[in-house]
Order: sequence, then C-alpha cells, then structure tokens
Amino acid sequence: MACPKSLGVCATLLLLCLPVAAKVHSVALGAWRKVPYTAPSTTSSPSPDEPTSLRVRPLVVDGQVKDWTTGEIHEITDRTFVARRAVKLNDALPDQGGAHWLWVLGPWLLVDRSSAHISVLHLPDFDPAVSEIVWFRDYAAYCGVNSTGKHLYAVVSQLGVRRPLVAKALSQWTVDDHPTPACAAATWQRQPLQVVFHPTNSAAVSYQIFGLASALVEEGESPDDQ
Repeated sequence: MACPKSLGVCATLLLLCLPVAAKVHSVALGAWRKVPYTAPSTTSSPSPDEPTSLRVRPLVVDGQVKDWTTGEIHEITDRTFVARRAVKLNDALPDQGGAHWLWVLGPWLLVDRSSAHISVLHLPDFDPAVSEIVWFRDYAAYCGVNSTGKHLYAVVSQLGVRRPLVAKALSQWTVDDHPTPACAAATWQRQPLQVVFHPTNSAAVSYQIFGLASALVEEGESPDDQ
C-alpha cells in the first residue's frame, strides 16, 4: 500500500504497527523489621514463651509497598513464589475512641514476578491462628480446623486444584482448650510422594499423595503450555 504523502502520518502508522513490548516489573522484599505482636492464644497473663514481637518485611512492586509478609518465602516455579502475609489490624471495639492497631498472621500470598500479580490463597480449613504450612513443590501440608470448629484436620492442598488432596480428621478440637501448637511441622518424602503429620499429643500419621502434575497456571500462559 502506498504511503500517504504526509511523512508524519506515515511514521505514525508505522509506530502503530510495531509490537508493544511487555512492561517489565520489579518485585522485591524489603528489609526486616520487628513489630509488637500478641499471639492469638495469649491470655491476660502470657507465658514467658509467648512471642512479643514479629519480624515483618514489605513486599515491594515497582518501588511501592503492596503488602507485608512474615517468615521465609517458598519458590513454586522460577517466576512464582508464596509468602505468608502479615496484617496490621484495627482491634478497637465500637465504643472505643480511635484505632488500636495490632499485627496478626494472615493468609498466604501467591506472587508472580513477571506480571507482578498478587493473589490471596484461600486454602481449605486453613486457620491463620493454628495452621503452619510446610510447602513442597506446589503442595501445602498443614493442620487445619474444619468449618464447624470441632475437629482438627490433616490437609494437603495443591495450588490450582479446588479440592484438597487430603482432608482427614485427626482429633476433636475445642477452641478454649487445645494444645499449642496443634501440630509439629509436617515432613515430606519424595519417593513415593508421602507426607507425615505430627499432631501434638497424638501418634504421627502418614498419607501417600497421588497428586497431579503441576496444576498451577501462571498468568500469560495456558494449561497446554506447561
């Protein structure tokens, strides 16, 4: 097609035809800092073993703080990782003047370095005050409390899969009278794929995992690309 006589119009058309480069994002974790912390199980007379501070660090995207995290991250793939969220919560009652801020443990976040997309993981039976996740690949193993609040469960979830791979009752659960922690850290085994749960005051129990290949679909790709 012949170029219009106006060179300016011609140059504009050429620029419009050029592919647009994808925006490059910067995702980083900032420096650690300590903040005051009161564990959910702490009474008016906390024991000397109760932590009084929490180490948090900012999740920074393109130079701006998007959230706060605590603990170490877990790399899922070469572009995605998970991190435990730390939440600054207003604990003031309606009849109290002003805000009463405190830091609490929150859910886990899934972070995509390429797209800078951050999503909250809604893991089945996950209780921020009870559940301590041990990650392996894209599997999360933890003890959780079911929706009725009456049973402690062994749970294994896989990112990208709606239903848990394991959801087995371990014991009865009483909100006001339960061991802390509810379980010691789960242990993973690769061959065969197996996880062992260590509930407090109960015998260890193991489950073999018949999982799928990674079901996590990262932004910008289709399941066929995996």
